[in-house]
Amino acid sequence: MTKTKSFIFAAVSALALTACGGNGADGGSRDSIRAVGSSTVFPFAKAVSEAFVRNQPDYRSPIIESTGTGGGMKLFCAGLGADTPDMTHASRQMKASEFADCQANGVTDIIEIQVGLDGIAFASAQGGITMSLTPKQVYEAIAASPYGGEQTNQTWSDVDPSLPDQPILVYGPPSTSGTRDALKELVLEVGCDTNPEMKALKESDKDRHAQLCTEVRSDGAYVDQGEQDNLIVQKIEGNPNAVGVFGYSYLEENADKVQGLEMNGVAPTYENIASFAYPGARPLYVYAKKAHLDAIPGLREYLLQWTKMWDKDGELAKIGLVASPADVMAANLKAATEYTTLDGAQLK
Repeated sequence: MTKTKSFIFAAVSALALTACGGNGADGGSRDSIRAVGSSTVFPFAKAVSEAFVRNQPDYRSPIIESTGTGGGMKLFCAGLGADTPDMTHASRQMKASEFADCQANGVTDIIEIQVGLDGIAFASAQGGITMSLTPKQVYEAIAASPYGGEQTNQTWSDVDPSLPDQPILVYGPPSTSGTRDALKELVLEVGCDTNPEMKALKESDKDRHAQLCTEVRSDGAYVDQGEQDNLIVQKIEGNPNAVGVFGYSYLEENADKVQGLEMNGVAPTYENIASFAYPGARPLYVYAKKAHLDAIPGLREYLLQWTKMWDKDGELAKIGLVASPADVMAANLKAATEYTTLDGAQLK
């Protein structure tokens, strides 16, 4: 694309974006991609953005904000137009309630692309506390009201005599984070439901079950460290008795500083996440507005750039992304190139 053609395309695109609902302070035009969302997906999105700029020099560099999965969904679903993001990244699938918000605000055609896998890693500092945990032990350690009772566990050995006699101190993600949602679903609820009464409660009172099984303690044993996973790495690096909860990619990136803790006897490794042998394995997503494809210069090419980097031997694997199974990758390549839209019926 020549500079002249690029300029003309940007001008036409600005008009198209205005037509699709842009009414922000910028007058309804924008010539760079804007993406928001998950702090876990952020490093991968940054790498894709850098490759996009190298390969597509006629387009401007995408603007990427780390807002957390929940915060990104709110911004993404606020409407169409230049004053709203074109994309959001998520460390979990879009919720049915978020899809409904999108629909209500005119964001009716949503492209969902699973870009790979990640794992919720439990980790400590190199040379720090070591233990092999189970979802049940994690739940009893950090739940606000384990099985509906009082939280009295102060040390890991209070939870289970086989664990270290050290104070429980867990640095983890906030309630707005997709990592926190995955922690709830893949670890806390699983641990909670080892109790038959809690498992039965899920059928009779879903809201009460969610409260008892996923609400974390607020007495300082679990510390909400915000949306930046690197801060959690720093916290546990400075305290040998602390445990951190973050995406596997941060564990791999900081392997010289932190060590992964086993879950159900399985270590958080690339192979174990890829095979789903590790209990904390989860998919990562990007969502894009189909209405913005022709309005924002480079958006189609940017989506395509993801597909060029997500293979097992691709550039994203080098910074911690675990490749999806071949059939899943093929289906999502189709979504990224044919722009098929999300059917909300399968969302939870």
